[in-house]
Amino acid sequence: MDKTVLVPVADGTEELEAVAIIDVLRRAGAAVTVASVTGTRQITASRGVVIVADTLIEACVKMEFDLVVLPGGMPGAEHLRDSAELIGILKRQRDQARLYGAICASPAVVLGYHGLLADRQATCHPGFVDGLAKKDRIDDRVVMDGNCLTSRGPGTAVEFALALVERLYGKDKREEVAVPMVTA
Repeated sequence: MDKTVLVPVADGTEELEAVAIIDVLRRAGAAVTVASVTGTRQITASRGVVIVADTLIEACVKMEFDLVVLPGGMPGAEHLRDSAELIGILKRQRDQARLYGAICASPAVVLGYHGLLADRQATCHPGFVDGLAKKDRIDDRVVMDGNCLTSRGPGTAVEFALALVERLYGKDKREEVAVPMVTA
Protein backbone atom coordinates (compact mmCIF):
# COMPACT_ATOMS: atom_id res chain seq x y z
CA MET A 1 0.00 0.00 0.00
CA ASP A 2 1.30 3.46 -0.88
CA LYS A 3 2.18 5.73 2.01
CA THR A 4 0.45 9.11 1.92
CA VAL A 5 2.45 12.30 2.35
CA LEU A 6 1.43 15.94 2.56
CA VAL A 7 3.93 18.63 1.53
CA PRO A 8 2.48 22.11 2.10
CA VAL A 9 3.93 25.03 0.13
CA ALA A 10 3.51 28.80 0.07
CA ASP A 11 4.94 31.85 -1.62
CA GLY A 12 8.53 32.03 -0.43
CA THR A 13 8.96 28.28 0.13
CA GLU A 14 12.55 27.09 -0.43
CA GLU A 15 12.20 25.34 -3.80
CA LEU A 16 15.23 23.06 -3.53
CA GLU A 17 13.90 21.61 -0.27
CA ALA A 18 10.33 21.27 -1.53
CA VAL A 19 11.25 19.58 -4.80
CA ALA A 20 13.86 17.29 -3.19
CA ILE A 21 11.32 16.07 -0.63
CA ILE A 22 8.56 15.60 -3.21
CA ASP A 23 10.82 13.90 -5.74
CA VAL A 24 12.60 11.49 -3.37
CA LEU A 25 9.35 10.42 -1.70
CA ARG A 26 7.70 9.85 -5.07
CA ARG A 27 10.71 7.78 -6.19
CA ALA A 28 10.02 5.61 -3.14
CA GLY A 29 6.41 5.13 -4.24
CA ALA A 30 4.71 7.50 -1.82
CA ALA A 31 1.47 9.21 -2.83
CA VAL A 32 2.61 12.81 -2.28
CA THR A 33 0.06 15.61 -2.16
CA VAL A 34 1.46 19.10 -2.61
CA ALA A 35 -0.94 21.61 -1.06
CA SER A 36 -0.76 25.39 -1.20
CA VAL A 37 -1.65 27.37 1.90
CA THR A 38 -1.89 30.65 -0.02
CA GLY A 39 -5.36 30.34 -1.54
CA THR A 40 -4.12 29.60 -5.06
CA ARG A 41 -2.46 26.46 -6.40
CA GLN A 42 0.40 28.40 -7.99
CA ILE A 43 3.11 29.70 -5.67
CA THR A 44 6.34 31.56 -6.33
CA ALA A 45 9.14 30.01 -4.32
CA SER A 46 11.98 31.88 -2.59
CA ARG A 47 14.23 32.07 -5.68
CA GLY A 48 11.46 32.84 -8.17
CA VAL A 49 10.68 29.27 -9.26
CA VAL A 50 6.96 28.80 -9.90
CA ILE A 51 5.45 25.66 -8.40
CA VAL A 52 1.89 24.49 -9.05
CA ALA A 53 0.47 22.56 -6.12
CA ASP A 54 -1.88 19.63 -6.54
CA THR A 55 -4.53 21.22 -4.35
CA LEU A 56 -5.25 23.77 -1.62
CA ILE A 57 -4.67 22.98 2.06
CA GLU A 58 -8.40 23.33 2.75
CA ALA A 59 -9.02 20.16 0.70
CA CYS A 60 -6.64 18.21 2.98
CA VAL A 61 -8.13 19.00 6.38
CA LYS A 62 -10.17 15.80 6.68
CA MET A 63 -7.56 13.56 5.05
CA GLU A 64 -5.15 11.32 6.94
CA PHE A 65 -1.47 11.19 6.05
CA ASP A 66 1.34 8.86 7.03
CA LEU A 67 3.68 11.87 6.95
CA VAL A 68 3.33 15.64 6.86
CA VAL A 69 6.61 17.38 6.01
CA LEU A 70 7.32 21.09 5.68
CA PRO A 71 9.94 22.69 3.45
CA GLY A 72 11.54 25.86 4.77
CA GLY A 73 12.39 29.15 3.14
CA MET A 74 11.32 32.65 4.05
CA PRO A 75 8.74 34.01 4.03
CA GLY A 76 7.31 30.59 3.13
CA ALA A 77 7.76 29.21 6.64
CA GLU A 78 5.86 32.18 8.06
CA HIS A 79 2.98 31.51 5.67
CA LEU A 80 2.94 27.85 6.77
CA ARG A 81 3.02 28.96 10.43
CA ASP A 82 -0.01 31.20 9.84
CA SER A 83 -2.17 28.53 8.18
CA ALA A 84 -4.76 27.41 10.74
CA GLU A 85 -5.68 24.45 8.53
CA LEU A 86 -2.09 23.23 8.35
CA ILE A 87 -1.50 23.65 12.07
CA GLY A 88 -4.63 21.61 12.78
CA ILE A 89 -3.32 18.85 10.50
CA LEU A 90 0.11 18.93 12.19
CA LYS A 91 -1.37 18.75 15.70
CA ARG A 92 -3.48 15.78 14.63
CA GLN A 93 -0.34 14.06 13.26
CA ARG A 94 1.37 14.57 16.61
CA ASP A 95 -1.63 13.48 18.66
CA GLN A 96 -2.11 10.32 16.57
CA ALA A 97 1.63 9.48 16.69
CA ARG A 98 1.94 9.83 12.91
CA LEU A 99 5.12 11.15 11.33
CA TYR A 100 5.72 14.85 10.81
CA GLY A 101 8.80 16.86 10.03
CA ALA A 102 10.33 20.08 8.80
CA ILE A 103 13.54 21.47 7.34
CA CYS A 104 15.42 24.79 7.35
CA ALA A 105 13.44 27.61 9.01
CA SER A 106 10.27 25.54 9.48
CA PRO A 107 11.32 23.50 12.56
CA ALA A 108 11.67 26.74 14.54
CA VAL A 109 9.26 29.06 12.73
CA VAL A 110 6.39 26.56 12.46
CA LEU A 111 6.88 23.52 14.71
CA GLY A 112 8.57 25.33 17.59
CA TYR A 113 6.18 28.26 17.44
CA HIS A 114 3.15 25.97 17.75
CA GLY A 115 4.56 23.72 20.48
CA LEU A 116 5.08 20.78 18.13
CA LEU A 117 8.68 20.28 19.30
CA ALA A 118 7.90 20.14 23.03
CA ASP A 119 10.39 17.81 24.74
CA ARG A 120 11.94 16.89 21.39
CA GLN A 121 15.42 17.23 20.01
CA ALA A 122 15.51 19.04 16.68
CA THR A 123 17.72 20.88 14.25
CA CYS A 124 17.11 23.70 11.80
CA HIS A 125 18.88 26.29 9.67
CA PRO A 126 21.63 27.99 11.72
CA GLY A 127 19.87 31.34 11.34
CA PHE A 128 16.83 30.09 13.27
CA VAL A 129 18.29 28.08 16.19
CA ASP A 130 17.08 30.65 18.70
CA GLY A 131 13.58 29.38 17.94
CA LEU A 132 14.41 25.91 19.27
CA ALA A 133 13.98 25.12 22.95
CA LYS A 134 16.45 22.20 22.93
CA LYS A 135 19.75 22.90 21.24
CA ASP A 136 21.75 19.71 21.96
CA ARG A 137 21.61 18.48 18.35
CA ILE A 138 21.44 21.68 16.29
CA ASP A 139 24.60 20.75 14.38
CA ASP A 140 23.21 17.37 13.27
CA ARG A 141 22.18 17.24 9.62
CA VAL A 142 19.02 15.22 10.34
CA VAL A 143 17.44 14.65 13.74
CA MET A 144 14.83 11.95 14.42
CA ASP A 145 13.07 12.16 17.78
CA GLY A 146 10.05 9.92 18.07
CA ASN A 147 7.66 10.67 15.22
CA CYS A 148 9.27 14.02 14.40
CA LEU A 149 12.14 14.52 11.92
CA THR A 150 13.98 17.78 11.29
CA SER A 151 16.86 18.94 9.12
CA ARG A 152 19.03 21.99 8.47
CA GLY A 153 18.55 23.40 4.96
CA PRO A 154 18.95 23.08 1.20
CA GLY A 155 22.27 21.25 1.51
CA THR A 156 20.69 18.52 3.64
CA ALA A 157 17.42 18.22 1.71
CA VAL A 158 18.14 14.95 -0.15
CA GLU A 159 19.61 13.33 2.98
CA PHE A 160 16.51 14.44 4.91
CA ALA A 161 14.18 13.08 2.24
CA LEU A 162 16.00 9.74 2.29
CA ALA A 163 15.63 9.64 6.09
CA LEU A 164 11.90 10.18 5.59
CA VAL A 165 11.84 7.26 3.11
CA GLU A 166 13.60 5.07 5.67
CA ARG A 167 11.06 5.95 8.39
CA LEU A 168 8.14 5.25 6.06
CA TYR A 169 9.43 2.14 4.25
CA GLY A 170 12.62 0.87 5.90
CA LYS A 171 16.33 0.77 5.13
CA ASP A 172 16.04 -1.43 2.04
CA LYS A 173 13.74 1.07 0.30
CA ARG A 174 16.04 3.93 1.27
CA GLU A 175 18.95 2.15 -0.43
CA GLU A 176 16.80 1.24 -3.45
CA VAL A 177 16.02 4.94 -3.93
CA ALA A 178 19.46 6.32 -2.98
CA VAL A 179 21.70 4.13 -5.18
CA PRO A 180 20.40 5.27 -8.60
CA MET A 181 20.50 8.87 -7.34
CA VAL A 182 24.27 8.45 -6.78
CA THR A 183 24.07 9.85 -3.25
CA ALA A 184 27.25 8.11 -2.08
